[in-house]
Amino acid sequence: MKKILLLHGAWHNGKSWGKVSEILNKNGYETEALTLPGNGDNDSKDVSYEDYVNYVCDRIRAQDGKVIVVGHSSAGHVLQMALPKVAEKVEKVIFNNAWLLPDNKSQFDFVPDEIKNVMRQAAVASGTGAIPIDPQFVRAMLASEASDELYEELMTFLVEQPLIIMETPVQAKAFAEMKIPMILLYCTKDVSVPPGAFLGMFKAWGDNPVVEVDCDHEGLFTAPEAYTEGLIKAINL
Repeated sequence: MKKILLLHGAWHNGKSWGKVSEILNKNGYETEALTLPGNGDNDSKDVSYEDYVNYVCDRIRAQDGKVIVVGHSSAGHVLQMALPKVAEKVEKVIFNNAWLLPDNKSQFDFVPDEIKNVMRQAAVASGTGAIPIDPQFVRAMLASEASDELYEELMTFLVEQPLIIMETPVQAKAFAEMKIPMILLYCTKDVSVPPGAFLGMFKAWGDNPVVEVDCDHEGLFTAPEAYTEGLIKAINL
């Protein structure tokens, strides 16, 4: 039985993988959905990027054998930092519309000024150093294909996101030297970035396989059956 570790992106937590995990389990896979420090229901937002990396490494090291790691959105650059430290424990990594960054660059280096300025101001105003959830952003940019019912359900478990995930430059040289197989699970209806941006980020690291799925950025939640069908294809490549 293959073990799949599922890592969420910004504003999310392990709950976002519930529907995908259920389908994977029914298909004979063991799953563990991780929740980064600061993204749990009652977590302090006073976390560092190093806390993210150490947590992911600790969870991978705790596994009995090799695992397949799946990273969604902002999880991409967290995995860039973590995976080289635990490469011997990882069979392959599947990036899902993930932010894969050049060395010494942060996610905010690729976000328009008007958006990141609003996020920074909102984080200061929150008093916690975390970016509040913007329902309009979620509806228009992330869950653009979701029914109203699914959108409302999604909003029940999103959390304020520590700003640190957006502002920390990654050190990607070790990631560039990794020999772990990489696959992109590419949600083709994603409108959260310019067309082809996530594909370009992935291809910058080599000519690795791509599996396309017909869903938005939140496909893991808004279209779990189609999403998981694509994910299983990626797992079996």
